[in-house]
Amino acid sequence: MNTLLDGLQPYPFEKLSLLLQDVTPACHFTPINLSIGEPRHPVAPFIREAMTSALDGISRYPTTRGEVELRRAACRWLERRFNLTPDSVDPETQLLPVNGTREALFSIVQAVVTCHEDIHAKHYVLMPNPFYQIYEGATIMAGGIPIHVPATRENHFIPDYAALPSAILERTRLLFFCSPANPTGAVTSEGELKKLLHLAKTYNIILAADECYSDIWHQAPPPGLLKVAQEQGYHSFQRCLVFHSLSKRSNMPGARTGFVAGDAELLNPYFRLRTYTGCATPPFIQQAAIAAWNDEAHVEENRVLYRQKLADALEILQPVLAVDPPQAGFYLWLKVPQGGETFTRHLFHRYHVTVLPGAYLGRGTGSENPGSPYIRVAMVQPRAENREGILRIAAAVRDLS
Repeated sequence: MNTLLDGLQPYPFEKLSLLLQDVTPACHFTPINLSIGEPRHPVAPFIREAMTSALDGISRYPTTRGEVELRRAACRWLERRFNLTPDSVDPETQLLPVNGTREALFSIVQAVVTCHEDIHAKHYVLMPNPFYQIYEGATIMAGGIPIHVPATRENHFIPDYAALPSAILERTRLLFFCSPANPTGAVTSEGELKKLLHLAKTYNIILAADECYSDIWHQAPPPGLLKVAQEQGYHSFQRCLVFHSLSKRSNMPGARTGFVAGDAELLNPYFRLRTYTGCATPPFIQQAAIAAWNDEAHVEENRVLYRQKLADALEILQPVLAVDPPQAGFYLWLKVPQGGETFTRHLFHRYHVTVLPGAYLGRGTGSENPGSPYIRVAMVQPRAENREGILRIAAAVRDLS
């Protein structure tokens, strides 16, 4: 077996299963799972209809580049959503369909990081801490070295990449950031995006912007990397890649469909890799995706539901807990009494609610892991069930305070 596999840590939900395996939940409570970021809102009927009407496409192979209609729909959405110059994203060279952002975030690292035997020549890949675990796993399997940059309450959960030593930045090939962030809900501002662009230009670093939560916001739509790049004169989006998905925006996690867009000089060789990996999107999924990218009404309805659930959660939790309200996304990042793991076990045992300890999304030991004091709560269940889960979390806070 590939010895690089030995460097992979167990996935967070594997750790969670081990944490709870000897815990008996209270049988008089119905189970509520708020641990996984799997949207449970209904899929819009017109999206289902677009998919079922295209099922004849199952009889033919899809192409890696996807249908031109899909690429055009995604490009035009990107331009509308982020107020880009009309027709500034070329569907022929600057956008590729992907089967969800997870596989694209993983495979882009394999495409751009060079594996060196010499430890002193290995590429660094920068990522926030806590973080989406794919960033680290992809780096390890590409033969790179992950550099975890703290995202804490003290820096408003925005990692300061520019503060890293120049010796690290000079060997950095790729920089991951997630905005809105998983798990903290923090949004990278236009000012911070300008700093990242300057850093990328100075050290020739590729920026990989995981923007898959960008359509779930509570006050104002988060800015995007391509818009700021365009305003700064990067009209070809040099060194910039953005990753988007319909999993969160349109409640379609099972469809596994999204796109990567940006610098054509990066996407062209990346496309060559994709032709070898068998990751073309099925035709009926593409038709559903076209319908979804072309519609905004169902997305606004989705946002309203998440805003209602956030308002419920803040009303219930703020009297008993210091809560940093997320700027966007559907997660709560809660600092809880006695730390994330102890709290998670108590909450499951006493109230039959499942959440994810923050330490499983971070790196470091003990107090050095910025996620250790926290839990991540995914507000994905229907409103009534979500409210009940938050009420039980508040009860658990009172128990342990």
